[in-house]
Amino acid sequence: MIHMLPGPIQGVFMGLLLVINTLFWATFLYGAVLLKLLTPAKSAARDVLSRVAAKMAQNWASTNSSASSFFQRIEWDLRFNVELSPKGQYLVCSNHQTWNDIFVLMRAFGRRAPFFKFFLKQQLIWVPVLGLAWWGLDYPFMRRSTNDQIKKNPALKGKDLETTRKACEKFRNQPVSILNFLEGTRFTQTKQINQKAPYKYLLRPKAGGFAFAMEAMGDKLQGLVDVTIVYPDGAVGFWDFLCGRMRRVIVDVRPLEVPEELAAGLLKGEYEESNAFRKKFQLWIGEVWKQKDARIAEIRGLSPIAEPAPAADLNP
Repeated sequence: MIHMLPGPIQGVFMGLLLVINTLFWATFLYGAVLLKLLTPAKSAARDVLSRVAAKMAQNWASTNSSASSFFQRIEWDLRFNVELSPKGQYLVCSNHQTWNDIFVLMRAFGRRAPFFKFFLKQQLIWVPVLGLAWWGLDYPFMRRSTNDQIKKNPALKGKDLETTRKACEKFRNQPVSILNFLEGTRFTQTKQINQKAPYKYLLRPKAGGFAFAMEAMGDKLQGLVDVTIVYPDGAVGFWDFLCGRMRRVIVDVRPLEVPEELAAGLLKGEYEESNAFRKKFQLWIGEVWKQKDARIAEIRGLSPIAEPAPAADLNP
């Protein structure tokens, strides 16, 4: 079998399968996107076409998962402690270590929940084939302006949060799992040191995008889901994954409960209006991240982290 071949040969084979599968489903997806562009915005027809496009993307992901299961030898430990529905609407947060996290989440959730919609860097819209597909699937493209850029051009402040709000409004009438990597970037020890992050396995979380997604979806959300991904042998890059060097993955999925006071405040739009409320929400996110850090240590068989958690990043 393919898993017995040298890593680079496995990588080329799996890469070709991925490209062929992507081109196949992208052909049909582009047709749905073209029809979608011809329908009025906020119409029932556009919502139907959005569901059709998401179904095609789900088929793409399922085919990738099936190919990986057949040709690769990965030990999956999926720990679901939450009930999900493919017709529901969920806001999902997860830690982020490698590009493989996307594949891991799609493989873990499968068809038990709606297809993921996640936030992308603006530059990724130029990725061949996938960039247009992501745009057609209504994925939000974020510019992620730095503090220095905002100081030079104050008009950039709040642009990403406005993008978040507009994107979530499009999701209100369709099944969706909105994925948010709260750290905003992949974990590395260098980033952790530069941030002076008080966690062992995580970077500082950013609360703003998560809060605005909750505000935009409102009472439409059927649940918040907290996902913790652990690679017991260490995270590897995408090429190493294709070469069969990702051997074990643990995915821990739990419900995330928002304190009633915070949930009520979000429905009123207080995150943007009240500094005091914003601070409380950031402190709560910091506590969620502290617990996640301890959970990772527990899963890895190490002592849990005991240091007090700080507030989330004050720059949302």
